[in-house]
Amino acid sequence: MFDKNNYKQKMNKTFEAFTKDLSALRTGRANASMLDIIKVDVYGQKTPINQLGTITVPEPRTLNIQVWNQNNVMLIDSSIRKSEMGLNPQIDGQLIRIPIPNLNEERRNELKKMVKSIAEKSKVSIRNIRREANDISKIMLKEKKISEDENNKYSKEVQIITDQEVKKIDEKLEICNGICYSPKILQRFIIFSYYAKSQFVF
Repeated sequence: MFDKNNYKQKMNKTFEAFTKDLSALRTGRANASMLDIIKVDVYGQKTPINQLGTITVPEPRTLNIQVWNQNNVMLIDSSIRKSEMGLNPQIDGQLIRIPIPNLNEERRNELKKMVKSIAEKSKVSIRNIRREANDISKIMLKEKKISEDENNKYSKEVQIITDQEVKKIDEKLEICNGICYSPKILQRFIIFSYYAKSQFVF
């Protein structure tokens, strides 16, 4: 049986991943979740930093990573430096300190581009889910498990869900584009995006 709610849930998870990725962008204040987007290649597996050490925020503009295994210190340091977040870690034994630089105008312009790129990738993922749903519906039609009318109905329902999820991303992107030149509000927006599933409220 064709279950449109299954595809709706998949699309919603994509939107949630989009908001989580926003929280990983550097905004001038330390935020443990900003490292979520960085993966470290450990024993051939891409591993989140929070699975390799304890991340704390001792000061508003400093992140600390207490690495559990000495062998992973340089791997984590390298992954952070290779990311596009503009961070320069400082190593002290198994402790990695990460100063968070001020959010200047150049960085804000970079953030706008990064947010747009993340949004486009998320929309592509949502459209791929739509294609998956339509392919399943067509297979069911071919196998005569559903009628032509039912196939058209399912296609329209999935398109409506797709449009709704894409609109949510566009709305969040529009808000971010409008506030990217205000560091204080941008910080509130990105941090809020990680925890909220509804629209940003000032």
